[in-house]
Amino acid sequence: MNSEFTPPALSTMEKLLQDPRYQFWLLQLIGWTGWVGLYVIRDMYWGQPLSRIFLLIIDAIAGFLLTTGLRYLYIAVWEKSANIRVVTAIIGSLLISWIWQPIKNYSQFVYYNDFTEVEKFDKLDFGFTQISMAYFSGWQQLSFFIFLGWSALYFGLKFNRMWQEERRRSIRAESMAHQAQLRMLRYQLNPHFLFNTLNAISTLILEKETNAASQMVSKLSGFLRYSLDKDTMQEVDLIHEINTMKLYLDIEQVRFVDRLKVKININDDVKDALVPSLLLQPLVENSIKHAISNRFDGGAITINASKFTGDLLIEVSDNGPGIELALGQEPVFSGVGLQNTKERLKELYGDNYSLKFLPVLPHGLNVSIRIPFTKKA
Repeated sequence: MNSEFTPPALSTMEKLLQDPRYQFWLLQLIGWTGWVGLYVIRDMYWGQPLSRIFLLIIDAIAGFLLTTGLRYLYIAVWEKSANIRVVTAIIGSLLISWIWQPIKNYSQFVYYNDFTEVEKFDKLDFGFTQISMAYFSGWQQLSFFIFLGWSALYFGLKFNRMWQEERRRSIRAESMAHQAQLRMLRYQLNPHFLFNTLNAISTLILEKETNAASQMVSKLSGFLRYSLDKDTMQEVDLIHEINTMKLYLDIEQVRFVDRLKVKININDDVKDALVPSLLLQPLVENSIKHAISNRFDGGAITINASKFTGDLLIEVSDNGPGIELALGQEPVFSGVGLQNTKERLKELYGDNYSLKFLPVLPHGLNVSIRIPFTKKA
């Protein structure tokens, strides 16, 4: 599992459907086609001839073009205050309905071949009221509310898209901060480890153990090359992590020779479990520092990994002097490695992990890590 999610590739059609520009035209087409469909169903119910569908299509095309004009009007006032946008929506819907309703009425005059109301315009005793009844009749009952509803839907969808985009930005910002924190913790390990290793090489050179120093430089090169094969933000197979630790232990073996004894027990069913890269290095380094380097006869380090109640359980134990553990309290370490390990686990798994320090009888320390058991998809 990668800590940074990579979305799957989208097809051309999916990209078009997610583009707001194409979404508008698609919704326009669906909306006005649906309007025609509703009237066809109504006409069928009332026994109207289906040939009237051509009249409805003409009205829908007019509505399509007029609402497209409304869209550009709303785009022009989008950055204005909320009051201006509301007033624009009401007035715009009113004006558009005054244009659309005469188109509907005239097309019906043509369809039914009934121009009685229009012929009344030739009579001088008919004024604006009669003209309005002939050409504008219906806008108050239906047309105005159709365009007002369209406007409300337009603003609602636009606000929803803005909210979704803001939410995506927030998630991306949080993810970037999370990744930056992980990278900081991860990159702190490399200078820390390199400083200790180079210090050991310097000591070997000063003691004129040039052969041992040369071996350590060679093994250090191999360890760094191997560990850098994986992205620092990526989780790796446990077997990869173990192999990396073997290279690290080879470096330390040059220093301690027979004083360092290592035993690794990894169950077959967890070898492909995913763990944070270089998870074990600070734990093993801590054991070497406290259980091996300070003892004349050296000591032993044991690494165990198994599946435990659906989780991955990793234990690093040593037979050193151990540490005093106050009941119910975690030990406080002055070094970078163990503190970073805890913070990395917290960043990656939240509260879904455990890091425990337990005494080993007759003496020694056991560091136990439990994390969710996952594999590569």
